[in-house]
Amino acid sequence: MDNIAPEQARSALDAADRARRQVAEEVGLPRGYWWGMAAGWVVLGVLGAETPSWLAGMATAAFGAGHSVVASRLLSGRRRTDQVQVSAAVAGRRIPLVVVGMLLALVALTVLAALALDADGAGHAGIWASVLVAAIVGFGGPEILRVLCRWVRA
Repeated sequence: MDNIAPEQARSALDAADRARRQVAEEVGLPRGYWWGMAAGWVVLGVLGAETPSWLAGMATAAFGAGHSVVASRLLSGRRRTDQVQVSAAVAGRRIPLVVVGMLLALVALTVLAALALDADGAGHAGIWASVLVAAIVGFGGPEILRVLCRWVRA
């Protein structure tokens, strides 16, 4: 180890960095999770607008329960794919908190968008707001989570 050339050291560091980035890409939530979340978001928006409030409330509770079952298996990052199985310490304990915070922010965005659309006179403002947020979740969920995890060093 004493006679290592600078270019060999750089090559070894680059290989280690590539491997670290590959593992970091594996830790997280798969794209299908985000599209499932987006579909559920739209369904809840439609139910909230078109059904009695008790039914929409029950559907929201059922969606939350279903999400918690699915997310509990995925949020640690340890079961995302068969290619990588990392320890919980490597995956990070903050990821579930980041996802919950992100979901709360998306709920707030949905409410604010619905209020803005309703004030503008749009018909079915709740449905349109849920479609807007569902598009954000479906197309940008993994990237948003990645940025948030970087911000909080999760």
